[in-house]
Amino acid sequence: MKNITIENISRVCKGSLHYAQEEIKNIEAKGVAIDSRKVEEGYIFIAVKGERADGHSFISQVFEKRALAVICEELPKEPKGPCILVENSLQALKDLAEFYRSCFTIPVIGITGSVGKTSTKEFIAGVLSEKYRVGKTQGNFNNEIGLPLTILSIKKEHEVAVLEMGISDFGEMHRLSKMAKPDYCVLTNIGQCHLENLNDRDGVLAAKSEIFDYLNPKGYIYVNGDDDKLITLKTQWKERLITFGRGEDNDLIAYGEASRGLLGSCCNMKGLIELKNVFINLPGEHMVLNALAATAVAFKLGLTAQEIVRGMKKVERVSGRSNLIPLKECMVIDDCYNANPVSMEAALELLQQAKGRKIAILGDMFELGEKEKEMHYKLGAYAAKKVDILICIGKLSAHMYEGAQNHKNEKTEIIYLEEKDKLYHYLEKIKKPEDTFLVKASHGMGFADIISWMESNFS
Repeated sequence: MKNITIENISRVCKGSLHYAQEEIKNIEAKGVAIDSRKVEEGYIFIAVKGERADGHSFISQVFEKRALAVICEELPKEPKGPCILVENSLQALKDLAEFYRSCFTIPVIGITGSVGKTSTKEFIAGVLSEKYRVGKTQGNFNNEIGLPLTILSIKKEHEVAVLEMGISDFGEMHRLSKMAKPDYCVLTNIGQCHLENLNDRDGVLAAKSEIFDYLNPKGYIYVNGDDDKLITLKTQWKERLITFGRGEDNDLIAYGEASRGLLGSCCNMKGLIELKNVFINLPGEHMVLNALAATAVAFKLGLTAQEIVRGMKKVERVSGRSNLIPLKECMVIDDCYNANPVSMEAALELLQQAKGRKIAILGDMFELGEKEKEMHYKLGAYAAKKVDILICIGKLSAHMYEGAQNHKNEKTEIIYLEEKDKLYHYLEKIKKPEDTFLVKASHGMGFADIISWMESNFS
């Protein structure tokens, strides 16, 4: 890792160095980890005090793995290697990431929005991989712990970095942007999420817009021009803002769309670049917008039409994000990583493209603020008209169940369960060949357990 030496770490993190021999102070680290299990020889281990475990308890173990040094808030009683004592280990992680970001000049793309961040990240990274060696956010490492770890994972061979940036409150994006210092910003949409802290969509827009606080002065912003909130940024950013969408006023437009069901879709694009027969392997109308974002960024970074189309075909699904799981006699749409009203409706639209019976297993949506009951009710009313069977799980989902009961079709069956543990016996009774199940809720509902059970029992 360029310039990540014990001496530089001590200076950047405002720490004091202990137990370090002079000859190793300028050796560059091979990696950084906060999980002792991921430490390898030559790594820097950052001891963090978490809710479940205290990293300080594993300092001896990481030195046995030949860690280069440890960043800690308390010195070990029996020192076995160099320790950098800091006031706050998490702040040291952020300071180190900010310093490391300043050491490379490759283009950095920051992605945020209410829905579609991870999928858009995969599209952009996948397409750019046709021309560049790309470093990207792994999984959902997009917060104030995940982002610095992602930045610190960038290697000297990488030519582009694609960073996902997620928040739930004001000020967070400012801190993320300070570390990432993006050259290009991509905003997918402004929806009803984290309203507990952000109040309304205007608050969401303001919080997401903090990503511009450390944008490269010569950088560009890419937004979904069909979004009524994002398009208002045009006034401020003018020629530096590039829009994509289905509307004719956008800089890059999708047209001639043709659905391939759960296999994805095909479309043409015009505006910044002309593309014909762009195959998008991920299902759902919203994936077209993600593909547009990737195309706009790729065009700016010099990819040809052929490279963009070729890269688009290679984009893969991510677990928990509209991931199709074919089982023995049925199909499961695993979309259980997170949920808000916008993403729920998009997932239900995706379910519409399935053959056979359409069964939605939906759970509570968190962090919606004062109107959370109303939003669950409205979603229930919406879902009841889209599926054959709707299963609502969770305390908040009682309001979803109520909305569904008051607006259901005659043939729609509506079920309410307070706990997901009561679901499995019911699924065994109702499952039929060619059923398609949508499983979706906020991450805290633990719906990944439902996916695991279905894979074990329906295969």
